[in-house]
Amino acid sequence: MRGFGLHDHVCWSFDDRAQFRDHALEFLAEGLELGQAVRYIGTGDADRLRDELTGVSVLGAALRDGSAEVVSLDDVYPVGSVVDPAAQVLVYAAATEKALADGFTGLRVAADCTALVGSPEQRAAFATYEHLIDRYIAAHPFSAMCAYDSRRLTGGAIAQVACMHPSTNADHVRFRLHGTDRAGCAAALGGEVDSTSQEAFAEALDRADPRPVDGELVVDATGLTFLEHNGLLRLSAQARRSGATLSLQTRWPGAVRIVRALDLVNVRVELTS
Repeated sequence: MRGFGLHDHVCWSFDDRAQFRDHALEFLAEGLELGQAVRYIGTGDADRLRDELTGVSVLGAALRDGSAEVVSLDDVYPVGSVVDPAAQVLVYAAATEKALADGFTGLRVAADCTALVGSPEQRAAFATYEHLIDRYIAAHPFSAMCAYDSRRLTGGAIAQVACMHPSTNADHVRFRLHGTDRAGCAAALGGEVDSTSQEAFAEALDRADPRPVDGELVVDATGLTFLEHNGLLRLSAQARRSGATLSLQTRWPGAVRIVRALDLVNVRVELTS
């Protein structure tokens, strides 16, 4: 779990806790190399989590000097808690600003989030949070690994949150709807939105709720490889609800043909190289 920078957000599906631990600790150790403060978040006893960090010399040293910390979700969220998406983003924004003020290059977090997405209500809220935090990550030096236990969650349940990340190892993820650092863009859309993923895309779009700026909803779809016409209609409707024009920036030429065939007057496709 290496090769990530100051603004990366990865979703990791695992089926063995030791696998999560090893990848998380590698991710955090790389953060220390980049000058970030790091935070290890899991369930269970906080002392056990600290012992896991101590097993890696660089992380053990970081615990002692304060550049690493451990948080047990059991101490923060009662069982069944539904996360407040906007409030949780503010928590990490404040922690990132503190890390910067303390002389670090930013903040990096590795978290087992499984306990926060067990029910449909929890997943809906956490998927919204995942999208909002990715918008924050795109513009601020905060990076995160969000892990989900596939022994406790179905592939479809994991896909609901995984699709809000620009990078994931999870199966069943046909598309990705996440933040972007491209100026003026409300969201980025990658992968394939086909007939098999229409329901999932509608759900993700509703949870992400990208908003137009100055009468235009700009979507960075340069990573898009296919968009079924119903997917484009949903994006068009998202813009129209705010009286806005949809600007779709994409390399996929099929979008132009769909707009012409359906006579979508509030959609403009900008083909990029």
